[in-house]
Amino acid sequence: MISNLVFKNTVLFSVLLLLSCGVSQKSESRKQQGDVEKETTKNLTPTTEIKTGADNYEAYLPILKNKKVGIVTNQTGILSDKTHVVDFLLEKKISLQKIYAPEHGFRGTADAGELIKDGKDSKTGLPIISLYGDNKKPKPEHLAGIDVMLFDLQDVGARFYTYISSLHYIMEACAENNISLIVLDRPNPNGSIVDGPVLEKEYTSFVGMHPIPVLHGMTIGEYAQMINGEKWLKNGIQCQLTVIPCLHYQREMFYSLPVKPSPNLPNDQAINLYASLCFFEGTNVSLGRGTNQQFQIYGSPDLPNTGFHFTPMPNEGAKEPPLKGQLCYGEDLSRVPKVRQLELKWLIKAYHETADKSKFFIPFFTKLAGTKKLQQQIEAGVTETEIRKSWEKGLNDFKAMRKKYLIYN
Repeated sequence: MISNLVFKNTVLFSVLLLLSCGVSQKSESRKQQGDVEKETTKNLTPTTEIKTGADNYEAYLPILKNKKVGIVTNQTGILSDKTHVVDFLLEKKISLQKIYAPEHGFRGTADAGELIKDGKDSKTGLPIISLYGDNKKPKPEHLAGIDVMLFDLQDVGARFYTYISSLHYIMEACAENNISLIVLDRPNPNGSIVDGPVLEKEYTSFVGMHPIPVLHGMTIGEYAQMINGEKWLKNGIQCQLTVIPCLHYQREMFYSLPVKPSPNLPNDQAINLYASLCFFEGTNVSLGRGTNQQFQIYGSPDLPNTGFHFTPMPNEGAKEPPLKGQLCYGEDLSRVPKVRQLELKWLIKAYHETADKSKFFIPFFTKLAGTKKLQQQIEAGVTETEIRKSWEKGLNDFKAMRKKYLIYN
């Protein structure tokens, strides 16, 4: 009897021990699997995985060999290790001849619209040609001796962000002077958004050169292909274009810019809100120039006191900010969730709450909107829903055209 009991207990203990080991092994296995998944997720953070066109140098260095090269770039033209593309090319013994700088200059510190003079880069000694002010398009003498032009600028996906306007003029100048153009592509941080009114031809300007919506949802390389393919250059000419694509990039990926694309876009929030708040540039409302929350707040002395206020004062990128020294009341949007469309609610709210509506809009608003209709709709009290419906046909037509030029999913 005792012998049978000992035998049964021994068997039971063995079974329990085996089950315990199995559970322990499964638990450890699950832990290890979880650790692997965490590590995999960590390693697949989109910003660290994406390779920009500049980092995809195996694709363009062979093209540049034994060529005299010009480059359009600024502080955003960096590789993943933060080496500037100009320094990288010189290190690789590429015969770099000249730097061409867009709005804000080669180092990216000038005010919006500030006149930038030609000069020389203090680090490399290379001549710098300004592509802003009266010289938006390089003249033949500026291109003398150049065999191939590189273009490496970080765009933010908005029609009125002038780097795509500089792209247009560079493409045109290259086509006219028989110079091939290589665009080093970079992700669009607002690449999943296509929204807003499509520009009407009569309102073409440097802040809106093509019949596209406010947010175009394309990388700068894709956009270059559209300019060429739609024959938007003067007289329908086309340039000899090569786009060096990003690697491991998809349009829906979050992409945090490693450096400010311009002085008044200091962080991801400002870049995301840029297109929606830029409309305030065409009103008597400040969007935070002259503060450290540019494109994340708005306000004016003519808006009601809601408890939030700020006073614009001169700073980097805004030597003479709108409403300088004036107490402005408005809204802090620095913590609002990421927007996934062109938002009109803040513009409409500010218009309805402003003390003197006759002074709210200034002529520049029409250039930004690319149409007179938006101002007219807001003044007439048309709802945001109805305004958005009026964009539908233009957006659908644009999306159909856009498909032909897309490189990424």
